[in-house]
Amino acid sequence: MAVFDFNREEKENTAAALNTYEVFCSNKRVATAEDPILVLSNQEKQWAHHASGMFANPMKANAFDFNEDGVICRADILSVDARFVNLIKWLGENHIVVKLSGENTSKGYCVYHIRETGVAVRGAKLSAEDGFLQFMMEKLFASDAPVERVPDEDVDAEGDDMKLTSIRSITDFLTCAGSTLPENIRLWARRNLAVAKSSEVTPEERRHAQRALSIMLNIQWKNTYFESIDPVEARRILDEELYGMEKVKQRIIETIIQINRTHTLPAYGILLIGPAGTGKSQIAYTVAKILKMPWATLEMSSINDPEQLTGSSRIYSNAKPGIIMESFAQAASSNMVFIINELDKANSGKGNGNPADVLLTLLDNLGFTDNYIECNIPTTGVYPIATANDKSEISAPLMSRFACIELPDYTVDEKKVIFTDFAMPKVLEKIGLQPEECTILEDGMDALMDIYKNTSGIRDIEQAAEHIAANTLYQIEAEHKERVVFDAKMIRELL
Repeated sequence: MAVFDFNREEKENTAAALNTYEVFCSNKRVATAEDPILVLSNQEKQWAHHASGMFANPMKANAFDFNEDGVICRADILSVDARFVNLIKWLGENHIVVKLSGENTSKGYCVYHIRETGVAVRGAKLSAEDGFLQFMMEKLFASDAPVERVPDEDVDAEGDDMKLTSIRSITDFLTCAGSTLPENIRLWARRNLAVAKSSEVTPEERRHAQRALSIMLNIQWKNTYFESIDPVEARRILDEELYGMEKVKQRIIETIIQINRTHTLPAYGILLIGPAGTGKSQIAYTVAKILKMPWATLEMSSINDPEQLTGSSRIYSNAKPGIIMESFAQAASSNMVFIINELDKANSGKGNGNPADVLLTLLDNLGFTDNYIECNIPTTGVYPIATANDKSEISAPLMSRFACIELPDYTVDEKKVIFTDFAMPKVLEKIGLQPEECTILEDGMDALMDIYKNTSGIRDIEQAAEHIAANTLYQIEAEHKERVVFDAKMIRELL
């Protein structure tokens, strides 16, 4: 085990001044030798690819003390990714022994990964053993560079499933990554941490403060700069997921072109209006896939009290955040596609206020405040997509927040194409049948369309595809048929 001489720093006559290294801004999600976490001096010595040691206490020197066979060799820190400044400072102050992975280049020893070695010095322990450091690395790589670093105010796969729940891990997270949070959330977090640690408040207040901190700090707070999206790939996905709907596809491509030009989301979301079963929800999920954003769903038909959306005050022992805040937590990101199903049911309050009024604050891009969290949540990275059956039931203020697209019902010919080219092949593939094992004759297809001629949307014919495929599989497995051919009579008897 390496032995570190802590008196060495005290004996040094020439200590480096605080923050003598260069801080650079990077939004790279993975570090490499070309885009490192930090750079150490290697003029006097070329360091090993994997090397262990400790960051020097930042009050004494901006350096890393390599341990080579029990001998301590110091290398000055030349530059640090702004996101990792406080993590490195924290590692030095707490004497955490780490292993660096890096490469010697002309600009210095470029470090692209930091791991804990498991060696405890002076009883120093990470918040959650090895997992916390890896969790911090993941969080910091996913963060955007702080716009302006605030001194003294301010994450491998092992850390992927970790959550910030304990006071210790929350405290360490704010120390190491506080500068990557939006300013109002950083200040809010420090106030709530003080409450969670205070002995002058009730246990209930401490519990609520700790729960609110855990919810907020497990969300990845991102800036509102959106990377360009390939419109050709977007069109391919749209054609693969949706049949027809050229008006809808055109609107989505227009949105993508706008994002590519401005690198921000459009000021208005999309409202899809049409009969049940016309694929409105599928369109919303497809947009989330194209934008490469997590999504959350809000079912307005189940909301009858605004408090369900806004949460309840912490003065109640059973207080909890609202559904909108829980959606942020579910997505674990401040940038997401927010799918509001059945927007035409938003006015169905039962005397305690109108849920539609709460949605207006979410859609105005001015921020949303949950009664439990008590902090303004930025909403400029939220892209709303709403669905509705009846346009006349939606209030004018809500309508004005969306670009409205009306979806007509499918014609019989369109339903035939959807059944033949999309629904049936998808079901057959799912249950492991070959197309030649299940055939529907022309009169059988006409009979199928006649059965569902008075139904809207395509859900009924999708269910019919499931039924036909299941019956085919039964006849092949139980009756040992090689293939099944459905004519009009068989279709009518089956369905």
